[in-house]
Amino acid sequence: MPVIEVEGRRLTLSNLEKVIYPGGTTKGELLHYYAANAGALLPHLRDRPLSLLRYPDGPRGQVFFTKNVPPGTPGWVNTCMVPHSDGSTTAQILVQDAPSLVWAANLVVELHTPQWPCRSPGEADRLVLDLDPGPPAGIVECCEVAMWLREVLAADGLHAYPKTSGAKGLHLLVPLEPAGSREVTEYARALAVRAARELPGLAIATMTRRLRPGKVFIDFSQNARAKTTAAPYTARARASPVVSTPVTWEEIGRCENPEQLRFEIEHVAARLEAHGDLLAGLLDRERARPLPAPR
Repeated sequence: MPVIEVEGRRLTLSNLEKVIYPGGTTKGELLHYYAANAGALLPHLRDRPLSLLRYPDGPRGQVFFTKNVPPGTPGWVNTCMVPHSDGSTTAQILVQDAPSLVWAANLVVELHTPQWPCRSPGEADRLVLDLDPGPPAGIVECCEVAMWLREVLAADGLHAYPKTSGAKGLHLLVPLEPAGSREVTEYARALAVRAARELPGLAIATMTRRLRPGKVFIDFSQNARAKTTAAPYTARARASPVVSTPVTWEEIGRCENPEQLRFEIEHVAARLEAHGDLLAGLLDRERARPLPAPR
């Protein structure tokens, strides 16, 4: 197995020629993606306890979700003790630097983060709305809902940053002054309910599957303390190496075809060169605003 050095840390990598995605993308190519784009990924992971969706044999193999520190984790990988409502705690990994990122990528994982940092569990510094379309609706319909939500959030003094989910829909992320996860969830729920009322036939605020065909479900639940969301720039365990990719509001406004907002690992470097990190404002605490008071 090859041994490489990343910022002074020696890492043993495995099965680099193994095909992970059905189209032929190998594990080595996936690791190269993470290493080459670490500068954009790391700020969105730092200080946030990670949950890992592992797919070591590809998306058609065994796929499983874990929050525990994986066996064999090097001692230099930082961890965070996450408290739970029953009084117990779980140790979860923190990816703070490039060696930790490459080590985690070698496990073949999706990276998921909560809306709060390790230092203040349950005190959210961002809000997320997950726009999940029910076929035959798709990301084009998600864009319509996103544009509506953008205006409503702006009226409340909040700025939303969009990214593709890397699956079928969109995520809208909003920087906040720290607020309780319960309160953020309730605000997000109210937005979803209002959207369902004002965008009949297009948006829905309930998870009930029989009601979802042709509509965009606005999932507000990922603001709950125990929930997580696919991190910016993470590759997804899908049929191809799609990435949860930041996009511009101009791209959302002119989207007429799902392929316009579908990005794989090979597309990200060029987008970063052209746009920089479109989610950089999410990390700027000067742009954080207080959670609006309930109406």
